[in-house]
Amino acid sequence: MLIKQADEVHSSEITPENVYLNRRAFIRIASAAGIGLASSVVFPQLLDGQDRWPQGKKGPYDVDEEVNKYKDITTYNNFYEFGVDKNDPSENSGSFRPKPWTVRIEGEVKKPATYNLEDIVKPSKMEDRIYRHRCVEGWSMVIPWRGFPLADLIKRVEPTSRAKYVAFETVFRPEEMPGQKRRVLEWPYVEGLRLDEARHPLAFLAVGLYGKELPHQNGAPLRLVVPWKYGFKSIKSIVKIKFVEKEPPTTWNLLAPNEYGFYSNVNPDVDHPRWSQKTERRIGEFLKRKSLMFNGYGDQVNAMYAGMDLKRYF
Repeated sequence: MLIKQADEVHSSEITPENVYLNRRAFIRIASAAGIGLASSVVFPQLLDGQDRWPQGKKGPYDVDEEVNKYKDITTYNNFYEFGVDKNDPSENSGSFRPKPWTVRIEGEVKKPATYNLEDIVKPSKMEDRIYRHRCVEGWSMVIPWRGFPLADLIKRVEPTSRAKYVAFETVFRPEEMPGQKRRVLEWPYVEGLRLDEARHPLAFLAVGLYGKELPHQNGAPLRLVVPWKYGFKSIKSIVKIKFVEKEPPTTWNLLAPNEYGFYSNVNPDVDHPRWSQKTERRIGEFLKRKSLMFNGYGDQVNAMYAGMDLKRYF
């Protein structure tokens, strides 16, 4: 029998914080102002309680920009395993079961094994990070993730000297992920990073957002976040991590190598064959903004690509 300590209880297993706070706030406002007045002005604001999270001290990689609302982040998604439209993941992921969960780590490491998620995720090591998220289609968000540096996991499993790349694989469960019943892509979804990229302090394994557990449509229970690359590099619902010597295949590069390169760094000077990458639209805004090299993280990641032709290695 598994007996949980107090600090191991997930927020999803107790009354959600926003529900508790909203109930108390609504009672106070209704008493003071009357329900008719409160309902038209204040109550919509109360429903935004999900947009609060226990944000700590600003970290060295957090962006100082307005964060997108929880509703935006959880209803406008690319997750083809649940469908190709932006609203499909939130509407079609209700049958997905992210618990229990295991991750197989194999290849050029000294500690290969199948790990329970609880063995990988240490609550005491969780961090909140605010990252820009830029998609190849020209839209972007700012998201408050919760998780831990990928470098921490890499250090624990001890790659050998032969390891040069890290390959990732998404779960394959067509009975729970209806999009996998269609041959839109080759399943399961696979992605990869160079080992130095994977060890970079910005590379992040997310298990939550807005201080809560990661919703199904956002890649529950474990996803990669690589904020200087286009969003499709940030593979979701990871079940396998393999350390390899040669560049691993990646799903979108296999599908259309002239459109999606292995590196997939945000580069406004390299257009997609069917559209420009020079501008982006932040979800929730009307006007477009100028796209930033490496999604604005150039100062942190430039050194990894010194001397590379970034138009050839796109």
